[in-house]
Amino acid sequence: MAYDLEEQEQLDAIKAWWARYGTLVVTLAAIAALAWGGWWGWKAYQTHRANQAMGYFEALEDAARLGGTDSTVRIKAAASTLRSDYPSTGYAARGALVAAHALEQQNDIAGAREQLEWLAGQSKQAALQPVARVRLAGLLLDQKQYDAALAQLDNPPAAFAALYADRRGDILAAQGKPEDARKAWQAALDGLAANDPLRQAVQLKLDALSGA
Repeated sequence: MAYDLEEQEQLDAIKAWWARYGTLVVTLAAIAALAWGGWWGWKAYQTHRANQAMGYFEALEDAARLGGTDSTVRIKAAASTLRSDYPSTGYAARGALVAAHALEQQNDIAGAREQLEWLAGQSKQAALQPVARVRLAGLLLDQKQYDAALAQLDNPPAAFAALYADRRGDILAAQGKPEDARKAWQAALDGLAANDPLRQAVQLKLDALSGA
């Protein structure tokens, strides 16, 4: 097929452009394809890991709910796997709380403390770490480890400030420091909403401290 002069010039321009940039275009296209495939591969891997973590969490919940002679072993095994193999998932954090509660109910205080100490040290679990800290403080209070309990309540997140102040009051009262306990409970009361059910409990503590 014959081309007129203008068409030939366009073809020559395209050939020249491709000769100059063709390799780059092919390379960039290959990189884009690999990146796209890699992204989908990573998403599939993450989904697979999340499903595995969910399976261990459900096994932990079943062991905690059903009980039985070997429930402690099964709870600890599932929680250990979540912590070691899936530490960044929400299932690991939730599993630690479920395991801690179940083990405490079974009077395995050391096992419950281990679960809470792990979660209390996980700064990336911002939603549940504060819960673990206040629960750990309560566990340490029961063991009369007052300084360690108070240390868990340092620098509370704003949303937990009142709850932490209430627990701090409990610890200070147990230490025989009524005035410090009063200040902590008053701070808790000041930070609670008017309709918060915890207000009544804190007020009762204040009244008892005052002999009311």
